[in-house]
Amino acid sequence: MNGLQFDPARPLDLIAVGRLCIDLNANETGRPMEETMTFTKYVGGSPANIVIGTARLGMRTGFIGKLADDQMGRFIRTYLQKNGIDDSQVSVDRTGAVTGLAFTEIKSPQECSILMYRDHVADLLLNTEEISEDYIRSSKALLISGTALAQSPSREAVFLALEFARKHKVTVFFDLDYRPYTWTSAAETAVYYNLAAEKCHCIIGTRDEFDMMEGLYNLVGADDQATAARWFSHQAELVVIKHGGSGSISYTADGQSHRSGIYPAKVLKTFGAGDSYASAFIHSLMNGDSVGEAMRRGSASASIVISRHSCSDAMPTLEELGAFLRTNEEIKLTSGAQ
Repeated sequence: MNGLQFDPARPLDLIAVGRLCIDLNANETGRPMEETMTFTKYVGGSPANIVIGTARLGMRTGFIGKLADDQMGRFIRTYLQKNGIDDSQVSVDRTGAVTGLAFTEIKSPQECSILMYRDHVADLLLNTEEISEDYIRSSKALLISGTALAQSPSREAVFLALEFARKHKVTVFFDLDYRPYTWTSAAETAVYYNLAAEKCHCIIGTRDEFDMMEGLYNLVGADDQATAARWFSHQAELVVIKHGGSGSISYTADGQSHRSGIYPAKVLKTFGAGDSYASAFIHSLMNGDSVGEAMRRGSASASIVISRHSCSDAMPTLEELGAFLRTNEEIKLTSGAQ
């Protein structure tokens, strides 16, 4: 129904690899960070949020990553375990690296920003020796995100994971997750993003993220269909291009396209929408739903999360997602600001 294949004999549904960090979300909303005095701590990082979201929806999940040997690292591990995420492949750094921190500012539903601390973080020290071929072979799907490609040795670890996935016919999702402050140049970013995307079956990103990738080749102003077609010439079966408040469009390798708008929501913040969309979208695809239905469920999950204070803690359960969809079943998805 959606062009992606998943081996039903694998014990794990989805493994994510990459960033594990801490979100510190402002408690005093409606004001700049300079005036914010208290924050609430959550587990963060795009691949972490996505795998937490899929676990909440009932999937059997695991994570490959690296934690700092500190209180924040132990907080993250405990949280993964509480959410039923296998942490057997989450190692601990012993070199003195720290846990990445993301302070969030919520001036208004439209004005949100993130102040990141990413120097000498443990997650980017994941190395090739910590990538288990057997572990990747045990999963139906692998999720990677762009941030893990930003530095060595994490970069090489991700490419090894991609090779093991290809060898054992593990379906690969690539959440582009472009964070400029982690990279040294636009050219470096585009090179490694393009190399990774060539090995992935489903690529999910914003129009701006795809523009960044195409800028290296002077493909300025490429339209969505041309962007998708480029990846179908490699390994992709599905390309999702998000346009913020205007919704998203998905292209499949058989030439079809699917558009989806957004559900109305009482927006508290903007961050977390992409991760929550991806978690429900991936869950739906892996359960055999059509691309259109997966997009609908992704949009519903995003609307739930942007109305709540956190990203990871806000991820809906299957019951919550179903209740939201039933409540809003008469609402036609719309484009435009939420």
